[in-house]
Amino acid sequence: MGKYIENRRKPKREGKKIKVGMEGDVPPGRGATVKLKDGTEVALYNIDGKFHAIENFCPHKGFPLADSRTYGNIVECDLHGYRFDVRTGECFTKKSCSVERYDVVIEDGWIKIIV
Repeated sequence: MGKYIENRRKPKREGKKIKVGMEGDVPPGRGATVKLKDGTEVALYNIDGKFHAIENFCPHKGFPLADSRTYGNIVECDLHGYRFDVRTGECFTKKSCSVERYDVVIEDGWIKIIV
């Protein structure tokens, strides 16, 4: 399947909690691109009222995962069909292409991602 794209816009782990929006900003069953102040990005998903965050770019060819379709807890890259579990970042297409996941907390209606 070739080489994988290095995600240069993946947030560095710093243990910081970053406020990214309100619970109502991402409808159930949808994904959204969250651009952080340092230029990095994550894909944020609302799956039945539970929020999950993973790297935003598919390691196969770099397509934004937040723009791709979801099927329950699975996001399928619209470019070549790679499938990821939004809860864990696990890739079902090829184990070696899993993406990083980030913890998400809700505080007073605010969505916060821990990077």
